[in-house]
Amino acid sequence: MKQGWWLLCLLFFSFLTVHAQSSDGDEDPITVIRGPYLQVGSPTGMTIRWRTNVATRSRVRFGTMVNKWDLQKDDSTITTEHIVRITGLKPHTRYYYTVGTFADTLQGDANNYFYTLPEVGSKNLIRVGAFGDCGNNSANQRNVKQSMLNYLGSNYMDAWILLGDNAYGSGTDQEFQTKFFNVYKDDLLKQHPMYPTPGNHDYNDHDFPGAVEVAVRTHKTAYYQNFSMPTEAEDGGVPSHTQAFFSFDIGNVHFISLDSYGKEAEQYKLYDTLGPQVEWVKRDLAANKNKQWVVAYWHHPPYTMGSHNSDEAEDLISIRENFIRILERNGVDLILCGHSHDYERSRLMKGHYGMMDSFDPAVHNLSRSSGLYDGSENSCPYVKDSLNAGTVYVVSGSAGKLGGRQTTYPHKAMQYANDMNGGASLLEIENNRLDLKWICADGVIRDRFTMMKDVNKQHVMRAKAGQALTLTASFVGNYKWSEQHQTSKSITVKPAKGTKTYTVEDKEGCIKDTFTITAR
Repeated sequence: MKQGWWLLCLLFFSFLTVHAQSSDGDEDPITVIRGPYLQVGSPTGMTIRWRTNVATRSRVRFGTMVNKWDLQKDDSTITTEHIVRITGLKPHTRYYYTVGTFADTLQGDANNYFYTLPEVGSKNLIRVGAFGDCGNNSANQRNVKQSMLNYLGSNYMDAWILLGDNAYGSGTDQEFQTKFFNVYKDDLLKQHPMYPTPGNHDYNDHDFPGAVEVAVRTHKTAYYQNFSMPTEAEDGGVPSHTQAFFSFDIGNVHFISLDSYGKEAEQYKLYDTLGPQVEWVKRDLAANKNKQWVVAYWHHPPYTMGSHNSDEAEDLISIRENFIRILERNGVDLILCGHSHDYERSRLMKGHYGMMDSFDPAVHNLSRSSGLYDGSENSCPYVKDSLNAGTVYVVSGSAGKLGGRQTTYPHKAMQYANDMNGGASLLEIENNRLDLKWICADGVIRDRFTMMKDVNKQHVMRAKAGQALTLTASFVGNYKWSEQHQTSKSITVKPAKGTKTYTVEDKEGCIKDTFTITAR
């Protein structure tokens, strides 16, 4: 009897185990509880991640037509954290995809799609969003997201970057679920590859023993488990072999994501110029001098008088005093940060490493323009020459959290500052023109600036009389030619014998190219 009882119990528990087992084809419904979300995009590949309620094998089906997913990639590992890398794709091509098990499709329709990145070096228009301090599950967070989507309309955003503090207040896995993944799951995450950077709250993960100090030294937090990064130069740049910092290319733009809070080799922070991170930054910048634009981003800003004070916070002071001169010296064009829950933007500047009161516009600003490029007074673009002098600094930390200012607000280095409206930044870069727009939660673009490189060209040419020559403006914008009232970027001329000068300028009177042609 006793033996029969144990046999009955064994059969019962075996039934429960089989019924609840996490292999394909089990009776319990398998659902996607996180994602899918896109990581490590490249011109020929994409990483697709998702989480299921029970462990299963992984399958991604994909193709260039909706409802015709004729390719697939499988992973037979039984897991709840699905990470599938698909390769062999065509550059800048739209792909539809599904995610699921070997037996079932769990998600996939016309809304599950992405574009691969453009080929490295492409000068076509790209769009990249920047969301700082976003993950607090607030109305502001949701409104900022919707305003960005409304602005984009049918235009595709090639990627988006995170500026840290991605899940408040401790960066636990549950907070990432409710305050980040659940907010962005239906649009940004499933359609646009995302490249993160960590903030201090991402290191405050109480799910792990030892809390902050251990996390800072070891990077053992939910942030590092939840995201995939191009650590082996899958998207360009120099391999970093760490999730803490990395670089990647989108078209003719080189991006560098840095960790301003954690430690490398358990002792070196971002401002320790002999540490592993800075040594890697130097190698990466040296290897990418051929890129037309370089954008660096991390969490802690060198200049701010928002919810944090860059004259009082030790990390911010040290980054300003010890680190940013390396980036300026290597021609970095734009630096994006979060941490302060506002928006602050400088002019094109260089060489200020001290406290705010030591900032001298006559010395440190390389342009007196607002950079708005909207026809208002003194609003021409920031123009950089072949020496790549000057950097614009932006704090964009109000995509979720909002508000807070110092008594000395705004910082003297800032052309514009706003702590009353939440927003996110959007980069639109085409060839040698870079535009940043700060899109607010109510849909209003309250700040913008334009930067151009290698414009205002003076060409001296020789030709045969009557020979057809094509003249092309050096800039992206609107065009007013001196000849024939032409308004296109390029015109064709047939100069008569002698010397003649043709000009093209923008309607704002900021940029002007000159073509002096001597025909014989």
